[in-house]
Amino acid sequence: MTFTLTSMLTHHTFAMNPLEHQIHYPLGDALPSKGGSIEIAPGVHWIRMGLPFALDHINLWLLRDRQLGAGGVMLDGWTVVDCCIDSAATRAQWEQIFVNCLGGLPILRVIVTHMHPDHIGLAHWLCERWDVRLWISATDYNVARVAVYDPQGFGGEAGANFYALHGAQDPSFLDHVRGRASYFPTLVPALPPRFRRIMDGDTLDIGGRAWHCISGYGHAPEHMALFCAELTTLISGDMVLPRISTNVSVHASEPEANPLQLFLTSLLRYLDLPESTLVLPSHGKPFIGLATRIAQLQNHHRERLAEISLAAHDHALSAADTLPILFQRKLDTHQMTFAMGEALAHLHHLWLDGKLERFLDQAGVQRFRAPNGG
Repeated sequence: MTFTLTSMLTHHTFAMNPLEHQIHYPLGDALPSKGGSIEIAPGVHWIRMGLPFALDHINLWLLRDRQLGAGGVMLDGWTVVDCCIDSAATRAQWEQIFVNCLGGLPILRVIVTHMHPDHIGLAHWLCERWDVRLWISATDYNVARVAVYDPQGFGGEAGANFYALHGAQDPSFLDHVRGRASYFPTLVPALPPRFRRIMDGDTLDIGGRAWHCISGYGHAPEHMALFCAELTTLISGDMVLPRISTNVSVHASEPEANPLQLFLTSLLRYLDLPESTLVLPSHGKPFIGLATRIAQLQNHHRERLAEISLAAHDHALSAADTLPILFQRKLDTHQMTFAMGEALAHLHHLWLDGKLERFLDQAGVQRFRAPNGG
């Protein structure tokens, strides 16, 4: 069933999130029911699906659409934005959505904001089921192909060696990383064989409304958010989340990357949007207060960078050494993979900005310290 409302989150968490009162949740505590949706703007429906992780849900979006079909006939239907992982539970919930929320109309296209499993996992199934095209940035489509068909794409021996280089020594954690060689394909077993490329600055006509593509970097290779000026609504994907800070990581495949700088710079691109913009994030609840939230995220990372820089004046740090600075809670082995990548992202931001220098110690661990010993 679809309900219409007439009124208009490993990631860092903020302790009790004292800053949350600075942004506004226009729907209050309302959440879509399982197999149902909430219409939160004209022709924009919110779906929420469960995930088997600490971050236990993802928001997906149905946009009322109208497209020219074969033979020049106009077709009424829906565009799907993001898909969830491939699992029996997810497929079953989509089957409920087809019955309860589409009004007997078909899916006309599938848009994926970026290539992470909770966003692209079921794209192949949805596209095949409805005989439609996947729309995604070319970078994310091709990185996803590598992750699906390269067994060492997101783990394996190369990943374990990379984390060991940066100070991770727990054998159980390194074994966990070695076992992640097939992690991505278990959640994304296949991809649509063809796709439609979307790029920064593109305008998509969805149901007669213009949705503008805004690229973002740091979290994913080429993340695409969508903004509709007519509705003053932004589908922000993972780039701007209300309660948590998006994971930004350095990976073994790009060992000198500077993703945190890319992420923080990308956030500035949303400041041109109206402050009244309704933000539809992939995790958490829709909110208003975009500029405020961006300032919170910028300050959050600025504070962590300052803490790491100060610690590096006292002694050289590996990525593993910085974990207690970034995370004030015990991390399980799954969370450690994200945490190590995030620690490196902060260290690389300081290193590539000339505020830290990098060296290999006698034990073969990569460390960072203040220039000239502080």
